[in-house]
Amino acid sequence: MGIEREIKLALPQDQVDAALRFFATRTGAEGHAIRLENIYFDTPELALARAKSALRLRRAPQGWLQTFKTVGVAQNGLHARHEWEMPVAGEALEVDRLLHECDQAGVSTALSAAAANLIPLFRTDFTRTLWTLTVAGTQVEAAVDQGEVTADVNGETRRAPICEIELELKDGDEAALRTLADELAKALPGLAPDDISKAQRGYRLLEG
Repeated sequence: MGIEREIKLALPQDQVDAALRFFATRTGAEGHAIRLENIYFDTPELALARAKSALRLRRAPQGWLQTFKTVGVAQNGLHARHEWEMPVAGEALEVDRLLHECDQAGVSTALSAAAANLIPLFRTDFTRTLWTLTVAGTQVEAAVDQGEVTADVNGETRRAPICEIELELKDGDEAALRTLADELAKALPGLAPDDISKAQRGYRLLEG
């Protein structure tokens, strides 16, 4: 288990090109673009959501990954949450392995209780463009995400756009995330802190 710390920033669509240029100039390199396809699971009664957690199956360039996260704390765009992630053999959850690794009191209980009734509820599919930056001696992974959230409800496909920047702390001082976020705010008009995760957007889409 690790604790993920990142700043999430809502990016206006008309500032995407400027954001890509910002990071390319800051690093001296074009970003590395990857496609991420994600399926989120819960019970029909949304037991995991009630337990303030999220379960995801992701298709990434390196293969399939399963991830279990707590909602954690989000304030002014800064998210801190527990995360368990591991590769899986294919397009199927391996919940027993997650339960073996998940050691946070209460959370593993919710996952164990939900395991037999898990169903796919919604998707988040997007292109992520990545850079690694050093800010005041701290390593930060910066990502520009562009795509959409989709949920099928009563035969209707509901959609919501994804357009955001994520700044994830990899090694060093959390203050570096704020420093970089402040630089971005000065360079990109309309950029704003976002306390809502992609999973929370999916649940909101389900609710209409």
